[in-house]
Amino acid sequence: MATELKAIEYRGFDREQMIGIYRTMFLSRRLDDKEIQLKGQNKIFFQISGAGHEAILVAAGMALKPGYDWFYPYYRDRALCLQLGMTPLEQLLSAVGAEADPNSHGRQMPSHWGHKKLNIVTQSSPTGTQFLQAVGCAEAGYRFGLIEELKSRVDKFHDDEVVYVSAGDGTTSEGEFWEALNTASNLKLPVLFLIEDNGYAISVPVEVQTAGGDVSRLVAGFPDLYIQKCDGTDPVASLETMHRAVRYCRERRGPALVHAKVIRPYSHSLSDDEKLYRSDEERMSDAERDPVKLFGALLIEEGFVTQEDLQKIKDEVDAEVLAATDIALLSPQPDPKTATDFVYSPDVDPTSKEFDTEEGAELSGNAGTMVDLINRCLHEEMARNPAIVVFGEDVADVSREEHLGKVKGKGGVFKVTANLQRKFGGARVFNSPLAEANIVGRAIGMATRGLKPVVEIQFFDYIWPAMHQIHNELVLIRWRSGNEWKCPVVMRVPVGGYLKGGAVYHSQSGDTIFTHLPGLRVVYPSNALDANGLLRTAIRCDDPVLFLEHKHLYRQAYNKSQYPSDNFMIPFGKAKTVREGTDLTVVTYGALVHRSLVAAKRAEQQGISVEVIDLRTLAPYDWEAIAASVKKTNRLIIAHEDTLSHGFGAEVAARAADELFEHLDAPVRRVAALDTFVAYAPRVEDAILPQVDDVTRAITELHNY
Repeated sequence: MATELKAIEYRGFDREQMIGIYRTMFLSRRLDDKEIQLKGQNKIFFQISGAGHEAILVAAGMALKPGYDWFYPYYRDRALCLQLGMTPLEQLLSAVGAEADPNSHGRQMPSHWGHKKLNIVTQSSPTGTQFLQAVGCAEAGYRFGLIEELKSRVDKFHDDEVVYVSAGDGTTSEGEFWEALNTASNLKLPVLFLIEDNGYAISVPVEVQTAGGDVSRLVAGFPDLYIQKCDGTDPVASLETMHRAVRYCRERRGPALVHAKVIRPYSHSLSDDEKLYRSDEERMSDAERDPVKLFGALLIEEGFVTQEDLQKIKDEVDAEVLAATDIALLSPQPDPKTATDFVYSPDVDPTSKEFDTEEGAELSGNAGTMVDLINRCLHEEMARNPAIVVFGEDVADVSREEHLGKVKGKGGVFKVTANLQRKFGGARVFNSPLAEANIVGRAIGMATRGLKPVVEIQFFDYIWPAMHQIHNELVLIRWRSGNEWKCPVVMRVPVGGYLKGGAVYHSQSGDTIFTHLPGLRVVYPSNALDANGLLRTAIRCDDPVLFLEHKHLYRQAYNKSQYPSDNFMIPFGKAKTVREGTDLTVVTYGALVHRSLVAAKRAEQQGISVEVIDLRTLAPYDWEAIAASVKKTNRLIIAHEDTLSHGFGAEVAARAADELFEHLDAPVRRVAALDTFVAYAPRVEDAILPQVDDVTRAITELHNY
C-alpha cells in the first residue's frame, strides 16, 4: 500500500487538490445521473446535464473566488457551481421546484443557476444574453473606480475582481457575443469568457455554426483579448489555463477567452436523442475522453489513491447525493398564492403617496419645453445620486473629452442630455456603440451591482435589437430569482409620429407591445411638467421603466411649464383630468391629449361637454379614474396614436365592457391609427395617424348615439 500512495503532487498540484478535483467532478456527474433517474420516475420535470464539461468547470471554480468574483454561468455549469460552494441539496431543490431553492425558489428550470451569496447572478434560458450583462457587471466595477463620490461606499467591489461568463460553442453564433467582446476589449474589462466547445449546438455541429469550426481563430483580432485553448477534459491542463486567464484579468490587462474542447456524452437534454444525428463511432470516441473516468484512472496510476480509495470516494458521494435527494423530494413547493410576488419591487411602490408631491407644487422661472424639463430633472437627479450613469448613442456632449472646451456639444440628437457630460464627467455620461442590445444588456449588468443606469434608445423604431434583453432579462430578473436580484434600469425612448418626414422608421408607436410585459413600468407624459415629475419617479423607483418621450411634443409651446422643485414627483398609475365634462369621457395619452382637448373645445360649440383624461402612465394605468369618469358621463372614447387593432384602447374597452357595462349608454369607441405604417408623404401620414377631426367626429357620433 505504501508504494501505491507514493504521489504527493502532480504538475504543481498536491494530493488534496487532486482528490478534491475528482470528488467534485464525480459529484457533478452523479447529480446528473440522479436527476435523470428522477425524471424517469416523474419526480422532476426537466433535466439538462453538464456531463463531459466537469473538468474545465472545476478548474474555473478553483481559479476564481466565490462571493468575490462574479459569475454568469450557463446550464452546463453544474460542476462550477459545486466548486464555488453550491451544495448538492441546493441543486436538487432546484430540480424538484422547491420553494427553498436558492437558484430561483421554484420559478426556473433546473440548471438555471443563481446564488446571491456566491455572486452567481440569476441565469435564464436564452443563449447569449448573459454576455452583455457580464460586461455590464464588470463595467460597474470599472466605473465605481472612476466616480469619486462612490469610491468610499462601494459594496462588494474589489480592485482585482473578475467577471466569469460561459457558453457553449453554438452560442458564439449570437450577435450579442460579438457585441460583448467588442465592449470588453474596448474598455479592457476583466471579463473571462469561457467557451465550452462540445462540438454541438443540440444537433448542429460546430462546423455548421462557425466559419472554420474554431471560434478562437475568429476572435483573434480583438485587441487586448487574451485567448487560450485547452483540453477541457483534462482538469490539470484546464486549471493551468484558467490560472493564466484569471491572472491576466486580475492584472487589468483586458478580457480573456478560454476555448475549452470538451465532450457531451449525454444528449443535449432529456428532450433530445443524440442517436438521431450522431454515429455510434463518434459517440464511442467521445466516451474514450470522459474526464471523470480518465482522471480517476490518473489518480490511481500516479499513486494518489488506490482502487479501494477511489471506490470509497464514490460511495461517499453516492450517499451524499442520496441523502440530499431524500430531503429535496420532501421539500415543499412554493405556495400558489406567491405567483405574483416580485413582479415588481416589494419595497418601493412608485404608485404610493410617497411619490406624490404634485399637489401645490411651486413653479418658478421662465417656461421651458419638455426637453428643458427632462434635462433639468436629469441634472438634478444626477447631482442627488452619484450612482446614476447616463449612456446611449450620441448622448454625451463629446466623446473626445479634450474637445469639451472647444465645441458646443451634442447631448443627444434631440439635445435632451445636453451638458450632462460637461457637468458630471465622462465616467457617468458616455456614448455607447450603435447597438441597442449592447445598451440594455450592459445596463442590466450595471444595475445588478448597484448603479442606476438611465439609458437612451435614440429612436423607439430601433429598440427591437434590445427586445431580447428587455423581454427575457430586464423585466424578469427579479421575478425569476424570487427577489434575489434586481435591475431597475430606466430606458428613455423618443417615440411617435406627427413629424412631417419621420416616415416608417422614425414614427413608430408600439407602446402596447411593452405594456404586455409584466415587470415593466411604462410611462408616457404629454407635457413638460408631467415629464419632469414622472421621470424623477422613474429614476427613484426600484423597477425597470420604459419612459416614452413623444418627439412631436419635445418643443411644443402649448405644453411648456415653469420649473418645479427638485423633489417634484408624480406617482405611477395616477391619471390627470385635464378637462372636466359631463356628457362624454375621452381617455388618452401622449400626442393625442392635445388633439383631444382641441376636439373637446370644438364639441363644446355643439353643446357637448367632454371630459378628457390623460393617463400619463400605461403600466400601471389609472382604472379608478376612468371608471369614475364613465360613471359620470356614461360614454367612453379611447384615443391613441398606436394602431387600432390590438392597441391599448382594446384593453380599456374590454375592461369597460366587463366592469362598467351597466353605466354605459353607448358602445365604447376607439380612435387610433390605421392598421398600417406611417408614410413619408405628409398627406398620407395625416390620413394614417389620428387627427383632431377624427376625435371630433367620434365625439359627435357617440354623443348622438
